[in-house]
Amino acid sequence: MLSLLYRGTLSGCNYDCAYCPFAKRRDSRAKLARDAAEVARLVAWVGAQERPISVLFTPWGEGMIRRHYRDAITALSGMAHVRQVAIQTNLSGPLAWLEQAERGKVGLWCTYHPSQVRLERFVERCARLARMGVHFSVGIVAMREHFDDIRALRAALPGQHYLWLNAYDRRGPGYYQAEDLAWLDAIDPWFRYSRNPEMSRGKACRAGSEALSVDGDGEVQRCHFLPQRLGNLYQDRLEAMLVEKPCSRLRACDCYIGYAHRQQLPFYEDFGAGVLARIPLRLVPVQG
Repeated sequence: MLSLLYRGTLSGCNYDCAYCPFAKRRDSRAKLARDAAEVARLVAWVGAQERPISVLFTPWGEGMIRRHYRDAITALSGMAHVRQVAIQTNLSGPLAWLEQAERGKVGLWCTYHPSQVRLERFVERCARLARMGVHFSVGIVAMREHFDDIRALRAALPGQHYLWLNAYDRRGPGYYQAEDLAWLDAIDPWFRYSRNPEMSRGKACRAGSEALSVDGDGEVQRCHFLPQRLGNLYQDRLEAMLVEKPCSRLRACDCYIGYAHRQQLPFYEDFGAGVLARIPLRLVPVQG
């Protein structure tokens, strides 16, 4: 199966998180129109394929507040050869449209931003997704000022529901104390891959052979973090671009959408069909 990690022109977001460089950026009508055309082109390309495909939308901005992303997810989920369509979202957009999608194929990667939305509202929307039968994960950036929010969110979610944690990427040495790490690791069994990322250079990775990064123009890279061009999705033969090679990244791979594809790490086995939306196959209930 081929996984496409798609990131188009969209960069605008309706949230204003201090730790995000793209917060509150507003896209012009022209930029939104361009992004919509790009997304429609991707959907058409996927629809013309025969091989099994999964798609993860990883926009810099918030996609689910835009109709063209909602329409794209609905259309892709209805294609027989599409195994999953997922998107990273702050969960602030409409949800009723999901009733028209093939919900068993949709995966939502939902991030809770404590400064932007009340916990009660966020959790209610998660409960609505669960009632609709939509697969989703929930997570938060593990900043020290978010620790109480992590406790509250963990307590509000069903015990069997995975709560992923992203290590704060601007932390310095000693940001997390030993007792912090013991607590955070107990909440997210895979947190260690975020807080202590491994060097990936020379290591086997599915990026480039089973997963590709695609931009709005159809330009293809092995992954978002390796800028070398492989070709163009709409102009070049796909088979010519799919080559298995060890990772060439000079720095540690510290983002889930990168390291999840490492062959020596457990994510394809532990997450299975939910790997793109960050949904594990099973989770031992934890107490927060």
